[in-house]
Amino acid sequence: MTGGGAGGAGGEGGAGGAPDTCTTSEQPVCSNQSGDHCGFYYQLWKDQGTGCLTNTADGFSVEWSDINNLLGRKGLRPGSGNQIVTYEADFQPNGNAYLGVYGWTKSPAVEYYIIDGWGTWRPPGGSGAMGTVTSDGGVYDIYKTQRSEVLAIDGINAPYQFWSVRKQKRTSGTITVANHFDAWQKLGMNMGSLSEVSMLVEGYQSSGRADVRVTMR
Repeated sequence: MTGGGAGGAGGEGGAGGAPDTCTTSEQPVCSNQSGDHCGFYYQLWKDQGTGCLTNTADGFSVEWSDINNLLGRKGLRPGSGNQIVTYEADFQPNGNAYLGVYGWTKSPAVEYYIIDGWGTWRPPGGSGAMGTVTSDGGVYDIYKTQRSEVLAIDGINAPYQFWSVRKQKRTSGTITVANHFDAWQKLGMNMGSLSEVSMLVEGYQSSGRADVRVTMR
């Protein structure tokens, strides 16, 4: 099983230019919410349990406890297929969680994950890998799954999920998004128009915390 589908169906808002005043940090967001901070889009989504996201000048932090599914993320809407994401994370899950790049496309509706770190369980499980892609000093397994109980960002039921999952986990480095998009396309995993490129922390039936510094160019 995997978490995260319902979280992506949140509001369509996105960050434009940086605000006139960029605060170093904000009060924790502890209920489902999205908005703009320091020129980036952010969202906290959870279905139950306790969890909060705090924006910082150079990223965000997330804490969660006894949740079923929680996503905390910060990035760009719509972002670019040429986005290069560099990050450093203090990632401390107690149970199952993911760390990586996340987003959606439309027409077709696709929820995608580029996962560098995880907790007790390596996603997405189930079916075998369709192939591999070598990028940014590591090898990633490629998977295609489908969530029957999820609504996509444009309201379509049961979107596909595309995954690149690093064979050796890490908590800092660079993710060159285009390398994964190109590898998926070569395997016939066609994406639609890009809706989001975000750095993600997701917890699934677990507790934990993470502090993430991230830049996108």
